[in-house]
Amino acid sequence: MPGIDECLLDAMRLPGARGAAVVDWTSGLALGTIGDSPNGDHEATAAETAEVARMAAEQPAFALGLPQPPTTADSPGVTGTACPVEDVIVTTRAGYHILRFVETDFDSSVFLHLWLDRAEGNLALARIRLGEMAERLVLA
Repeated sequence: MPGIDECLLDAMRLPGARGAAVVDWTSGLALGTIGDSPNGDHEATAAETAEVARMAAEQPAFALGLPQPPTTADSPGVTGTACPVEDVIVTTRAGYHILRFVETDFDSSVFLHLWLDRAEGNLALARIRLGEMAERLVLA
């Protein structure tokens, strides 16, 4: 199972990858970085993306899934089931930012951030691969 460095190297192998980081969204600290940073400062980028991740992860509008049907004729359906955010995608004219949450045994406050060039990258492929990387990532 890969650690942070191996995971970041894998992310940079994706077509169009400009930079990547593993970030703790609670503190806003980068646990590891590689490549370029959109604003030239990996730590500032980590803090900024952590704000976006925290906003998405903590909002009920994004954390509930589809309504469930009633279990019996007398009981109403549940308004939604807990459905944690998997990723957040922000698009710009020049690129994509994909924030992929990593589920852990402890507090699950870590995400992968991939900065992808829009002309060279494949958003669908990157999203799938980041999901695979997040499942395999071992945080020690």
